[in-house]
This record gives sequence, structure tokens and C-alpha cells, in this order.
Amino acid sequence: MYSLWRNLHVSRAVISPVYRRTADYFSPRCGDGLGQCRHPSRKCSGRRYNVPPSAEFVARVSGIPTMAKLPFQETAAGLDAAFVGVPIDTGTSNRPGARFGPRQIRVESALLRSYNSGTRAAPYESIMVADIGDVNVNVYDLKDTCRRIRETYRQILATGCIPLTMGGDHTIAYPILQAVAEKHGPVGLVHVDAHADTSDVVLGEKIGHGTPFRRCVEEGLLDCKRVVQIGLRGTGYSPDSYEWSRAQGFRVVQAEECWFRSLAPLMAEVRAQMGSGPVYLSFDIDALDPGFAPGTGTPEIAGLTPIQGVEIIRGCRGLNLVGCDLVEVSPPYDTTGNTALTGANLLFEMLCVLPKVKYY
Repeated sequence: MYSLWRNLHVSRAVISPVYRRTADYFSPRCGDGLGQCRHPSRKCSGRRYNVPPSAEFVARVSGIPTMAKLPFQETAAGLDAAFVGVPIDTGTSNRPGARFGPRQIRVESALLRSYNSGTRAAPYESIMVADIGDVNVNVYDLKDTCRRIRETYRQILATGCIPLTMGGDHTIAYPILQAVAEKHGPVGLVHVDAHADTSDVVLGEKIGHGTPFRRCVEEGLLDCKRVVQIGLRGTGYSPDSYEWSRAQGFRVVQAEECWFRSLAPLMAEVRAQMGSGPVYLSFDIDALDPGFAPGTGTPEIAGLTPIQGVEIIRGCRGLNLVGCDLVEVSPPYDTTGNTALTGANLLFEMLCVLPKVKYY
């Protein structure tokens, strides 16, 4: 992978002078159109940042698919935030395919641009970001995969970097939060999902994509009074599928409470609930209605809209976010790529609400 990126950087060096003059003249506010901040004095700090190449000068279909066409880096050293993939679906209970989620999200993310037109966020002018590849998972052993995830995230967090994770099924939230809590202590949780993921044992197993937050509570990884679950819905195994969540002190916002309304007022309440402590954001793509995001393993009808998903993430601005994930994208069930494209956009929205991101 490194050698391929080295070749890309070499190819950048031999771009024709005419092309370079054009790129200099039409370059974005803080980039050269090719991936680096060249004008630190122009509304930018003195630090050099990674800026994705602009599609005005570099075709989207060219290059190696990294998240948002950012540079690839082997480790999180020197980064404020990093996109990282966890390609597993060993913990799924219904349709598989989420192991291909990180790859397809990266492919579709070529459509992303550098600025958030809705909020005027400029992440690439304010924090150092790169794609650091995937966790080397064990597709034959879920428990070993959890160990590998936990160890990898310990290393990422030790550098001070905030991980933005592409799943992978929701099992991954458990080992990630183990590493996060080791560094930050019990954290608040904004959990966006069709399912509570608080089952105890499923088919004799305690680890899977339906159990991560039960395990997190048992291990003291969550500050339960600062947990909110948004978008829960569907048929259940009991009359009240969310009784356990409420008993722990979680705020439960069922999908029915979200129908036909903006979620901006809800998120004002969530910000007050979370306070200034560390917060983790976990977004299962199946929180969205399958009419918008069919490419997932456990779809439930009558879900959130993409607009509401964006409102939730933008509503996290100002929180002390220490990590985020976007999970359960299963490309085989959406051959249009739109579910992965939606996931890529939601991950960009997460990047935009991280601490220290600049807004115009």
C-alpha cells in the first residue's frame, strides 16, 4: 500500500507546468487541488494539512480509493483524526456483507468535497486527517477479532487521534469502547440505530452485533446517565424491547417519536444531557429507513430519513467527541452504491463536528 501511495506522490511531482499553474490559480482556499495545504497564511494556521484533491483538477475515478481521497498513512501518529476500517460481519445475525462496507464507503466517498456547504465547516483547514487503512481482522474468530480491534484502537488513541470508524457490523463498538474507556473513563454515548443492541445472549453467544452495549454496561465503559438511543423500532421479543435500556438510565427515543419532525430540538436536549464529558457517537446505517439505505443486514421499516440523520450528527457539534463509527453498511444488498454513499456523507458530517474544526 505504501509503495502505491509513493508512486502517486511521484506522479504528482511530474505534472506539467501548465497544469500546475492552472491548479495554483484555481486552487481552493487552503489547498493546491492535489492534496496539501500550500498557502498557510491564507486563512489557515501555519501547519500543513492534508486536503483531498479537488475533482476540478483530478478525476474522481482516478487514484487508489481512500476515504475522501485523503492520503493513506500507516499509523495515526501526527493525526488529529483518522478514518479506519473494520471489515467484519462475523457477528451478524441476518444478512452478511458488512465486511465489504469499508471498501465500498471509500469508493463512494470520491464524491465528497472539502467543505460542508450546509454548515460552512472546513475540516481540512483546521485538523490533520488521513486514512489509516483497516484493522487486520480474523474472519474466522470473532473473539480474536475483538482483541485485534481493541489493541489497534489503543494504539490509535495513544497518539491523541480521534478515530472515525467504517464498519463492519456493530459488534465492533464493544472492543472500540473498551479502548476508548481505558483512555477517557466511562463515556457518554449517542447511539443511532433501529435496534438497542443490548441483548444478553444470542444463540448461546455473548458477543455479536446485538449485544455490544450490554457488554459495555457490564464492564463500566458507559456513563449510563449520558446515553441516548435514537431511532429504535421494529418487532420485538417482548412487549417492551427497551425496558433494560431504560432501567440502566438510558434515554430511549423510539422512531415513532421522530416521525414527521425535525430532530434539532431533540439534539439540543441531548447536548445538555451529554455535558462537557467525553462522548462516543455510534451510528448504525439501519437507523435510516430501508427505502433510503437498503444495503444493510437487519433492515426495519418506518425509520429515520437521511435529513434526520444529518440533524443528529450536526447536533453533536460542541460535544467532546472522542470517537465515532458508521456501521452495518452491506454493499451486496444495494448495488446502486447509495447506502455506502450515504454512509460516506454521514462520516464526513462526523468529521465536521469534531472539536477544533473551523467554521466560516
